[in-house]
Amino acid sequence: MDELATDHIRLLTKVARMYHERGVRQPQIAQQLHISQPRVSRLLKRAVELGIVRTTVVTPRGVYAELEERIEEEYGLTEVIVADTDDHADENQILRALGAAAAVYLETTLMGGERIGVSSWSATILATVEAMRPRPTRVAEQVVQMLGGVGNVTAQNHATRIAGRLAAVTGAQAVYLPAPGLLASGDMRQMFVSDPNIEPALRACDGLTMALVGVGSIEPSPLLRESGNAFAESELPALREAGAVGDVCVRFFDEKGQHIESTFDDRVLGISAAKLRAVPRRVAVAGGARKSTAIRAALSGGWVNVLITDLQVARSLI
Repeated sequence: MDELATDHIRLLTKVARMYHERGVRQPQIAQQLHISQPRVSRLLKRAVELGIVRTTVVTPRGVYAELEERIEEEYGLTEVIVADTDDHADENQILRALGAAAAVYLETTLMGGERIGVSSWSATILATVEAMRPRPTRVAEQVVQMLGGVGNVTAQNHATRIAGRLAAVTGAQAVYLPAPGLLASGDMRQMFVSDPNIEPALRACDGLTMALVGVGSIEPSPLLRESGNAFAESELPALREAGAVGDVCVRFFDEKGQHIESTFDDRVLGISAAKLRAVPRRVAVAGGARKSTAIRAALSGGWVNVLITDLQVARSLI
């Protein structure tokens, strides 16, 4: 900068102050200073190069851009959204915050042509789809229920509401999986798989462009427990002994995120672990202190590549 003439530096500074501090537009600057508009543009660019103008991003309250970037880098994620929650938020408050944040994310990133797979037993996914507003144009082709949702009346209602509501607000065709998500045996599952009413829904899980899922802890959520699709209490010790800390779509993994292959897998009627992990965009909407270990493991194992979570869990991940 020392090599530049003082008059030139003065002009650079004057133009920069007029444009950035006073909001004078470039044509008006050119007219007022009797210079061409292209020269005004060059002077503004030069002012940035010389450090006369420096861009500073001031993060608003309730936005955690630096924390999100650290988590993205730590776990190799495509995107992280941290919902603004206070330290004393209960599960219902966290649920509403996650649903609102996830709804905004989907409304701004669904651009059309998507084939979306969706979990059927997740309270956070239900909160998400209920917070979404209908789009004026079609932004998805299909919404596929990736996991059976038939159990008691509550389970069936939740599964239908999630897939149906998401299809309605995106303009997509809903593909339902009208069967139990968890069966008594592998042989019973095989009977359902070959059913002509079930097979097309399972086949629709091929070629999904996006999966919208929750993350479960080893202890079933109240929603899952009430659904009639949860593992029996007597079966949980075997899962713990195998090292399970959580699941995505009832595909269990250990604390490093490694899939735990067992006879439990044979009883689940839904998308396979391999197909799920092959979906290009895998979005988890999950939070709450009791799920922090499971969420960390899901990220470490690459089960998801987009995370929408609450502030407390986000901090624990770092």
